[in-house]
Amino acid sequence: MRDIIIAIDGHSGCGKSTTSRLLAKYLKFKYLDSGAMYRAVTLYFMNKNVTPSQDIKINNALKEIQIDFKYVEGEQHIFLNNNDVESDIRSDDVSNNVSLFSSNSSLRKFLVNKQKAFGNDKDIVVEGRDITTVVFPDAEVKVFMTANIEVRAKRRFNEMKIKNPEITYSDVIENLEKRDVQDSTRKDSPLRIADDAFILDTSDLEISEQVDKIINFIEKKFS
Repeated sequence: MRDIIIAIDGHSGCGKSTTSRLLAKYLKFKYLDSGAMYRAVTLYFMNKNVTPSQDIKINNALKEIQIDFKYVEGEQHIFLNNNDVESDIRSDDVSNNVSLFSSNSSLRKFLVNKQKAFGNDKDIVVEGRDITTVVFPDAEVKVFMTANIEVRAKRRFNEMKIKNPEITYSDVIENLEKRDVQDSTRKDSPLRIADDAFILDTSDLEISEQVDKIINFIEKKFS
């Protein structure tokens, strides 16, 4: 089971990142979190006081952005212009703005090209929202992960309240609902299910079960 790309799309809060990371570790594949790339670029423009609608400023600034992934104490971190921003990109402000910046066509094209380059050598698990349909439409394995919004909100709330004790469940579910609409209705690369994707509903599944189901799907596909 080598020389393949495993592309995983899905809604926010359904366990994509953790599942993809563990799957890559199990298979000894590389792992690419495309969402972290969008968050890093969002952080960059927010720090520059650039808004999502300022197309010219965004387009002109893209050449100044360098994104890398490095391991820090055994965990993969994202670096923006040589600065470790793994924690910074998980802030509420970034979460509330990333979909708005992600809708910018110049920005998406810039990051899609970078993501394609990461996959040149294959043996990689890539997760995001347009990986199976735009970035790697010919990926050997395609998975679409989803879950009902109450479950997703509960998971995200439990994660976020550790860093932000003041956040409420209603804040989280409102953010997810808004994110779903923005992701599925944007003109450029909207979130959708690829025709040949394995659909995995994680509403009633633990992370280990999610990983197992994807592994079983892959083994059957290549048996």
